[in-house]
Amino acid sequence: MLDTLLKGKRGLVVGIANEHSIAAGCAMAFHEVGAELAITYGHEKSKPFVEPVVAKLGNPLFMPMDVEVDGQMEAVFERIDKEWGQLDFMLHSIAYCPKDDLHGPVSECSKAGFAQAMDISVHSLIRMTRLATPLMKNGGSILTMSYYGAEKVVDHYNIMGPVKSALEGTMRYLASELGPQHIRVNAISPGPLQTRAGSGIDHFDELIDAARKRAPEQRLVSTDDVGQMAVGLVSDLSRNVTGNVAFVDGGYHIRA
Repeated sequence: MLDTLLKGKRGLVVGIANEHSIAAGCAMAFHEVGAELAITYGHEKSKPFVEPVVAKLGNPLFMPMDVEVDGQMEAVFERIDKEWGQLDFMLHSIAYCPKDDLHGPVSECSKAGFAQAMDISVHSLIRMTRLATPLMKNGGSILTMSYYGAEKVVDHYNIMGPVKSALEGTMRYLASELGPQHIRVNAISPGPLQTRAGSGIDHFDELIDAARKRAPEQRLVSTDDVGQMAVGLVSDLSRNVTGNVAFVDGGYHIRA
């Protein structure tokens, strides 16, 4: 039964950077339980790194979507409407901050850097949700990716902490607004993972080691672990779960 949990469901996955990214792990997990997928890539230089994932996903829709390029996001949803006429779930897994602002203290974050981080990491979720909801005619599920630094201060996470806090707040308000349409909105908060996005954080190896030592299970999570949580949250098994932050971190977040 579990291998057909999402059979007949159609979903959009945004944010695959390469085979090792969180979004790739989620896409593979969705595919393995029967979902039909649409996949996006950020820009032409990133396309070759996403194509190996696409090759494993059973001929998904494959489209460019740079959220800073006018019209690309709209084009993705127009094609989904044309090809499928509906959408059952969406995964938003994109975040960005200019390196100088990411590696510096919050008090020195530039206005431009903060605005770009918020636009790509947070407001893009609002814009995607606005386009997705008309296609979720029978209800649906929207997921985004957060991190423990949204809730507590994590050394070297810097300005992405406030940005992820804004993302979680946005998720809750969207969940409240869309509940009457039976559209659920949740966030997953994975522990530190060895991904390209994670490696951009200053002193990331120290963060990884600390997470391994501090987590009650004393081990790191994998992209597959996150993917399994994502499957559960977009499936009908979680039909009454919305506005929630689901931690997948080996219990790291419960330790003082």
